[in-house]
Amino acid sequence: MNFKSVTGLIGLLLLLGFLLPPALKLKEIALIVVILIGVAMAAYEFIESLRNQDD
Repeated sequence: MNFKSVTGLIGLLLLLGFLLPPALKLKEIALIVVILIGVAMAAYEFIESLRNQDD
């Protein structure tokens, strides 16, 4: 694995670690949906950046 993929995975894990505690504590469905959308967008951007090997 190259540096770009490792740092991207670390970033996704840090994002989940930052957003997960409020979602588990508050247990609001709307908040969980917004968090899932944000994590899905970040994961999609990560996958697209790995596919695009221009640099």
